[in-house]
Amino acid sequence: RAERGAFVDLLWEVYRDDPYWVPPLKDEELGLIDPKKNPWFEHARAQLWLAVRDGRTVGRVSAQVDELVLAEMGAGTGQMGMFEALDEEAAAALIAVAEGWLREQGMTRVLGPISLSIWDQPGLLIEGFEEAPTAMMGHHRPAYRGWIEAAGYSKAKDLVTYELDIRVEMIPMIRRLIDAGERNPRIMVRSLDKSRFDEEAATILNLLNDAWSDNWGFVPLTPAEIAYAGKKLKPIIYSDLVAIAEVDGIPAAFMLTIPDINELIRDLDGRLFPFGWAKLLWRLRKPRVKRVRVPLMGVSKSLQGSRMAGQLAFMMIERIRRNAVANYGATHGEFGWVLEDNQGMISIAQLPGAGANKVYRVFEKAL
Repeated sequence: RAERGAFVDLLWEVYRDDPYWVPPLKDEELGLIDPKKNPWFEHARAQLWLAVRDGRTVGRVSAQVDELVLAEMGAGTGQMGMFEALDEEAAAALIAVAEGWLREQGMTRVLGPISLSIWDQPGLLIEGFEEAPTAMMGHHRPAYRGWIEAAGYSKAKDLVTYELDIRVEMIPMIRRLIDAGERNPRIMVRSLDKSRFDEEAATILNLLNDAWSDNWGFVPLTPAEIAYAGKKLKPIIYSDLVAIAEVDGIPAAFMLTIPDINELIRDLDGRLFPFGWAKLLWRLRKPRVKRVRVPLMGVSKSLQGSRMAGQLAFMMIERIRRNAVANYGATHGEFGWVLEDNQGMISIAQLPGAGANKVYRVFEKAL
C-alpha cells in the first residue's frame, strides 16, 4: 500500500514547478492500478516499478500484457506506461526493466506509453506543453521524448486534439446540412436520458465498440469495463452535453461531451478529504467552465463514409455547442484525441476556426 502511494505521489514531485500540470484525484489514480477495482485486470496483467535513489523515489513505470491487445494487434505486443522520471538515468533504468519483464512474458514488441489501456491515457505529450490538459488527458515533461527515443523507440502513431472557439456559429454550408437533417423524418437527435443512465451508457459504449472497431490500437471494452466506465463518468455526465442520433428509431451515432473537470479540481491538490468532496460536489451541481471536451464520438460502422455520417455528426456538434455556451459558460471546445490518419474524424474535427492544440505520440520498439 505504501509503495502504491509512492507511485502516485511521485507526480507531485515531478510536476511541482510546472504551472500547467493539474493534480489528479489520488483516489482515481490509485483505483486505476488496483486489480480489485479496475476490471481491466480481468483480461490483463501489469507489473509496476519504482526507481529509488538514496531513499528518494525518482521514477516509476508499468509494463503490461493485455490479452485483448494480443488478439487485436498481434501476438507478442506488450505495452509500457505510467512513465515518469526525474532524470535520464532513472528513465533509462525504468525502461530497461520494463522491457526485460515484457521479454520474460514472451513479448517481442513494446508500445508505449499507454497507461494502462488505450482507453485511459495513451501517448506521450510532444506538442502543446504550454496549456493545461483537459479532463482525462495526459501532461508530461518535454524531456521525456528525448529519453524515450534514446532508448531506441520510434513513432508508432500520433494522437491529435483539436480546439476551437465554440461561440462562433456554423458556416452556411454546414448549417444547410444540419437543417436538412432536422427536416428528415428518419433522423432524431436527442439528449441522454439520465433516468435510464445504465441503459443509455450501454447504448453509447456498444456504439463505440462498433464505430471504433477498425481503428489502430482499438481494444473492445468488456461488459464489466462498460459498467465501470459508466459508474465513473456518471457524476460528470450532463444530459444536454450528450447526444444520441437515431436513424429509423435505431441508435446510429453518439457524441459524449464533458465539462473540463480539471478546472474544478485544480485547487484540490488531489485530495477529496476532508473538504474536497464537498467543494467538488457543489461545483458539479452546476459547473461553469471555460472549456468542454469531446472524449468520445462515433458513427456506426454501417454508416461510415456516407453523407449521413457527416450530417449526424454536425447535427450533434451544433446541438451540444449551443448547450455548452448557454448552460455552462464555455467558450472553447476540445475534440479528441483523433488518430493522425483517421481522415473521417479529422474532417469533422477541423471545423472552421479549429486547430490542432496538442499531439500525443505512441512509440514502439522491437524487443
